[in-house]
Amino acid sequence: MNLKQQVGEKAAEYVKEGMVVGLGTGSTAYYMVEALGKRVKEGLTITGVTTSTQTKEQAEKLGIPLKTIDEVETVDLTIDGADEIDANYQGVKGGGGALLFEKIVADYSKKVIWIVDESKMVKTLGAFPLPVEVMPYGSQQLVRIFEGKGFYPTMRKNEDGENYLTDGGHYIIDLHMTKIEDPQSLAEWLDGLTGVMEHGLFLNRVNTIIVGHESGLEIIEAR
Repeated sequence: MNLKQQVGEKAAEYVKEGMVVGLGTGSTAYYMVEALGKRVKEGLTITGVTTSTQTKEQAEKLGIPLKTIDEVETVDLTIDGADEIDANYQGVKGGGGALLFEKIVADYSKKVIWIVDESKMVKTLGAFPLPVEVMPYGSQQLVRIFEGKGFYPTMRKNEDGENYLTDGGHYIIDLHMTKIEDPQSLAEWLDGLTGVMEHGLFLNRVNTIIVGHESGLEIIEAR
């Protein structure tokens, strides 16, 4: 069993009878959804709220009952992966392209668990390119702004070489910054840019982190 599978299956144990559960997106979240599917088959009653079309299709195949974020009052627990987590438990997400939906579901959740392997734990954010989800209209203007800041922006492409489209119908600009010295001020600046729908800085949003190490699982209570 690989590290991603170990943390995914461990996180599924946090889900209790009757919960509304936010189902994350990505290679680690995949194993958590699979484990929940098994528990549902064994009689667990939950309602899933998915963060992407990809996760929705997986959950439907497993027979997990689903509602949209607008059909529930609140989400009891969201379990998702992360691309980087720093020493202050701030994160970068969006490598899988689902950052806007992931942040919406997380922000309507009472509790958030991130599941990662040890490679995702870093001292400082920035080695992983920061995704910024933008409106197609005006996107090249934002590229110019990011270039002017020295953020080395690239438009994310799909397999056909076309601009990648998110589930929300937006483009993603990846910022290759190598080091993010002040995530909070960068997040506030990005939030103020017209045409930016969301960014991959997930700050002060996680409660529990489950880290898979070769030596075993580590549970971190972040806040």
